[in-house]
Amino acid sequence: MNDRLIAGALAWMLLAQGVPAGAQQAATPDTAPTQQAIPDAPKPQFSPGVTITPGKGTTATSNGDLAPAPADGEKAPGTSLPSGPAIQQEAHPDDGPPPELPTPGTGAEVFTLRRRVNFVEIPFTVKDSKNKLVPGIQWREVRIYENGLRQQPAIFTVDPFPLSVALVIDQSLPFDTMSKVNIALGALQGAFAPYDEIAVFTYNNGPKLQTDFTAAQSARLGAVLERSKSTGREAYPIIDGPLAQTTVINGQQFDPNTAAQRNHQGMQVNAPREVHTLNDAILAAGASLAKAKKGRRRIIYVISDGKDYGSTAKYKDVVKYLQANKIAVYATLVGDPTIPGLGFLDRIHLPFQMRDNILPLYTAATGGQTDPEFRVNGIETSFARISEEVRTQYTIGYYTHEPFIDGKYRQIEVKVLRPNLTVISKSGYYPSAEDSAPTPPATPASNDVGPQTTPLGQPAQQPAGLQQRPQ
Repeated sequence: MNDRLIAGALAWMLLAQGVPAGAQQAATPDTAPTQQAIPDAPKPQFSPGVTITPGKGTTATSNGDLAPAPADGEKAPGTSLPSGPAIQQEAHPDDGPPPELPTPGTGAEVFTLRRRVNFVEIPFTVKDSKNKLVPGIQWREVRIYENGLRQQPAIFTVDPFPLSVALVIDQSLPFDTMSKVNIALGALQGAFAPYDEIAVFTYNNGPKLQTDFTAAQSARLGAVLERSKSTGREAYPIIDGPLAQTTVINGQQFDPNTAAQRNHQGMQVNAPREVHTLNDAILAAGASLAKAKKGRRRIIYVISDGKDYGSTAKYKDVVKYLQANKIAVYATLVGDPTIPGLGFLDRIHLPFQMRDNILPLYTAATGGQTDPEFRVNGIETSFARISEEVRTQYTIGYYTHEPFIDGKYRQIEVKVLRPNLTVISKSGYYPSAEDSAPTPPATPASNDVGPQTTPLGQPAQQPAGLQQRPQ
């Protein structure tokens, strides 16, 4: 009985552990159960001739086989993808063929050689929302329009051009403003490079040429700038006190000798108007720049408060002359117009009255910029800032489809395909007779004349089959 109870309890325990009861019954106390043998894992297979060194691995070939590990001192092949060609900006069918991209340092020379009938050269500046210059603009990001029609660029370069600068200094400024300009003029030469050339004009009641174009770092220019300093213009005194009025009977002065102005009928005192011949000075500077050599950037740099009154030349005529001769106007604005809020008064300009500031109109029409500065340090910094902006311009050229012989105004618009950027360029141009002149052909060398050279200084090649005329 006890044996049956023990056997039943043992069976229940084996069932709970998952062991069949029959297997347990087959085991006897004298014989221990044998453990089943586990088979070995498959051995790795290697290609013939491949040896494995501890600490070194193998690399896979293109067909999946294992290749031997590199020997000591040999560079192991990398695991990165092979480097393909440089990623270019996505081309668009409307872009057309790429323009000519001169090698760095030859952009100005290439534009000098382009003197065909309908070639147009447009310099422009790109700034961000913080008024900082934007580098790295590619030609595919630029769109240029003439009279609303998109033009195909022919040349695009970022190389700087040598500058021909006509400096215009206003000597009709008030005394305190003129003293600030005089101090800042000492820093002007440092803003230009040795290969730049500068002419100096001053104006008060009329423009005056102080010196023709000379090297920017020459001692002559320093002496001329020192000579161009002036005391400025004294403000007209305010007429007040007992002599400002007189006795009036029936609307007439009783004693004209006691009036503020002798023999003046009435109580109003009319102070003489100031004369600021800014238009005449810019026109004189433009006429001098029109003679500058090809391949140089033509710049009129004005230091003034922007007032104009008493000029013989009209604004629209001066702007037309500048646009026809590829001249841009840049300005450092000084004096009262630099005070915030006063510039609004010039927007409500009254007819037959003096303009408080006409310089923004010139800079907007010619692709230049105006930099208002009130303090001496700001005026000195303005010289270097404007010089940097002129020297870092992009330059694009294209062949217009409009005939040059009509002489009509062409409206220009330059766009960049990036958000929140400002493009500064001239609003348009007038074609001139100089633009309509074709490139003169290279003449062959003769025995009595030295070898002909191209504008780049290289000897011109004589066309094949050309026979020299007998002497």
